Amino acid sequence: MTVQANYIMEHADEALRLDMKTDREAVERQSRWAGLKPGMRVADIGCGSGKTTAMLNELCQPFGQAVGVDGSLERITHAQNNYKAPSLSYCCRNFYEPLDDLGLFDFVWVRFVLEYHREKAFEIVQNLSRILKPGGILCLIDLDYNCLSHAGIPVRLEKAIANITKKLELEANFDPYMGRKLYSFLYDLDYQDIAVDLSAHHLISGQLNEVDSYNWNQKVQVAAKNSNYCFSEYEGGFSEFVEEFQKFFADPRRFTYTPLLCARGVKPLK
Repeated sequence: MTVQANYIMEHADEALRLDMKTDREAVERQSRWAGLKPGMRVADIGCGSGKTTAMLNELCQPFGQAVGVDGSLERITHAQNNYKAPSLSYCCRNFYEPLDDLGLFDFVWVRFVLEYHREKAFEIVQNLSRILKPGGILCLIDLDYNCLSHAGIPVRLEKAIANITKKLELEANFDPYMGRKLYSFLYDLDYQDIAVDLSAHHLISGQLNEVDSYNWNQKVQVAAKNSNYCFSEYEGGFSEFVEEFQKFFADPRRFTYTPLLCARGVKPLK
């Protein structure tokens, strides 16, 4: 069950995928860079499996609190069952709608969420700004050229991936270029002390590790299938597309990367 629009990665094992790909070192580095400190009350918007929320909760101790908010009841239930602490809580909510009853937060974290809400991304950020205290920090994190940057890829596979991504962009509210828009969201809301950081989220070469293999194969088999793309490049349709992708991605000569953009700003005092 979900209380929000269709999620293109929706499948039975999505909580497992989110758990596997969440890297503690990256979460700690990004949240500390953004200004997370002990004692803060933190909102993790689009918290998914709850693993990141639990990490943020540990990082804001002592005396801090973390609240995970997600539109999927399945993911919230997973989080409640697997990530527990006295200062940690979760709620299933539609973050298109007002969240004022959750109270005010010192730090609002929105990571890998807005890319699934292309048309309403700025409105979501506006809504989340309402639950941030004046002087509080809003941190937005997303990818750019999402799933699109590969070297050594067969021509028809590259074409198919580009066409699938465009179809998801036009028909499923997905934005493969959300990362580059985050700065302007904060700027247009008059946030102060805005800072932007650029790094590599995916940097894949050589032998494929278990996490990247599982994550990318799930992206292909779930998002590509959910796109309802015709796979006209392949006589064998979707199954032949998946077979070619798996062969390409398992090749240690393959090189894949995805830029990650982090933007943080301080809400004006007035």
